[in-house]
Amino acid sequence: MKKLVLIAAMAFLTVAAGAQTKFAHVNFTELIQLTDEADAARAQLSAAQKEAQQTDQSMIQEFQSKAQQYQQKASTWTQAIRESKEKELADIQQRIQEFEQNVQQELANQQQQLFAPIQKKAQETVDKLAKAGHYIYVFEVSQLLYIDPSQSTDLTPAARKALGIKEGRTLESLQQELQAAAQTQAQE
Repeated sequence: MKKLVLIAAMAFLTVAAGAQTKFAHVNFTELIQLTDEADAARAQLSAAQKEAQQTDQSMIQEFQSKAQQYQQKASTWTQAIRESKEKELADIQQRIQEFEQNVQQELANQQQQLFAPIQKKAQETVDKLAKAGHYIYVFEVSQLLYIDPSQSTDLTPAARKALGIKEGRTLESLQQELQAAAQTQAQE
């Protein structure tokens, strides 16, 4: 009799545990990219990129100007002057290459630093919603091949609201905004 009660209790606990298994999913990329903080980070990155491009262009113009001067006057210069000017041109080229490599690394680091707090805030929001909803797992939608919406709750709308993302703003509308901004910048 005790065995029968124990088996029945274990069966009940197994069924109860299975009934409480809750899954959720979220579009984490959407949460990160659509926040106002991400817009500010992109603006800051864009300004840094623009400044870097201007510096790069200035260095390239300096090189081109000196290269043109070298071509025009090389035949009238002594060997020592030509060698000095060639070394100067090589030095400028090397500076340009080093600058371009360094600026790419710095921009990547800056992007990581700017987006780290946004990612942390989004993660904390998802964690809070998952704990409040008693979810066992929350999956990132881009990492899944299939989601059964009847068995998994989409936490994205609640997280969007908690993060203050404007209603109706999507990754597609963000892409259009970024393309329009790039076209405007190209026309300037």
